[in-house]
Amino acid sequence: MGTKKIAWIAVASIFLVLIIWVISANEVQDATQIESTEQIEKEPSYYLTLPSDTLRFEQHQVKSGESFGALLGKRGISTKQIYQIAAAVEDNFNVRRIRAGVEVQFATGDSSLFPAYFIYPESKFEYWIIGLTDSIFAKKVEKHREVRQRAISGTIDDALYLSVGRAGGTQALAMSLVEVYAWSIDFFRLQKGDAFSVLYEEEYVDDTIYVGLKRILAANLTHVGNDFYAFPYENELGFNDYYDEDGRSLRKTFLRAPLNFTRISSRYSGRRFHPVQKRWKAHLGTDYAAPTGTPIMSTADGVIIAAKYTSANGNYVKVRHNSTYTTQYLHMSKIKPGIKNGVRVKQGDVIGYVGSTGLATGPHVCYRFWVNGKQVDPYKQKLPDAKPLEGERMDAYKSYMASLKKELDAL
Repeated sequence: MGTKKIAWIAVASIFLVLIIWVISANEVQDATQIESTEQIEKEPSYYLTLPSDTLRFEQHQVKSGESFGALLGKRGISTKQIYQIAAAVEDNFNVRRIRAGVEVQFATGDSSLFPAYFIYPESKFEYWIIGLTDSIFAKKVEKHREVRQRAISGTIDDALYLSVGRAGGTQALAMSLVEVYAWSIDFFRLQKGDAFSVLYEEEYVDDTIYVGLKRILAANLTHVGNDFYAFPYENELGFNDYYDEDGRSLRKTFLRAPLNFTRISSRYSGRRFHPVQKRWKAHLGTDYAAPTGTPIMSTADGVIIAAKYTSANGNYVKVRHNSTYTTQYLHMSKIKPGIKNGVRVKQGDVIGYVGSTGLATGPHVCYRFWVNGKQVDPYKQKLPDAKPLEGERMDAYKSYMASLKKELDAL
């Protein structure tokens, strides 16, 4: 056989081997892709950590008078098993917490007649899963919460919470704005035409279910032509506080008022006609009218030095804040349980509830303020500020705040 012919046969053989190899490789790749696709298609799905593709879920709205035992009993679980389940989970889940109107769920395996799990919603995103079979347990799980940023602005034509609502905000947002500005804005003196703008975050589950307000990112409240900016930032102690555009804390030693969303019915005065005693006398306090039961807050950190009843003051609480300042809160419908002499309270802690006990014609709290043992008008006091940002922290804050302020101003 000639040399050339042998060479051509060798080349043809190599070419044939390459073709076979390529075809085989493609077949292997196709098989791998098919296998991979099958694996993806067989990937198990979960609902609240439970394997949803092997369970049947039944929803049920709890009716008035339906107990945990009644719910399980109707689904074939014996009384003995119900007692065993309740006893096994009582350290984590109290079966008596079940309330009428709540949407609960039962999860049952494909081959079972009896439910394997009981699901109880604690909130819009928190759920209790109770294992009902051989492995009895109670665990709390949370749905993933999506955070969305929102921005609204508007003018204040009446109450702040009504104006915020008209702009598309919630009452929770209005309350948070009051908390942010509690030290620097007198909400009883807001004027028609004042304005607000706010950037904030809300949380959602299942794409459309609103969970609640997460936090305020930035705000500006325009009051009598003056801008009051607020930006949250971490202070030297590691806590978030709110600061203005110059790095000054919005927080002062004292809140401007012991209540939210009320009105001043009578101011501090050296001469006022007393509505009960029917005579002219000094009124050494500020009266805030509000519905009975409205929470009353301590306006600053301090120690309770009196919590009792007298015929004139009614139920009242007195707080010593330091060697200079003392406050008193009169005419409560009741003092909050646990509030007594020697108890320490923080600014904003509820100490009692609005009422009309003692010498009072209607529900209100009379707020009294002492400086060095002398009763004074709190609205005429220059109250100390919290510590401002300084040094490198101030430089970092300025950089952080600039873009937020620009976004606010654009609203």
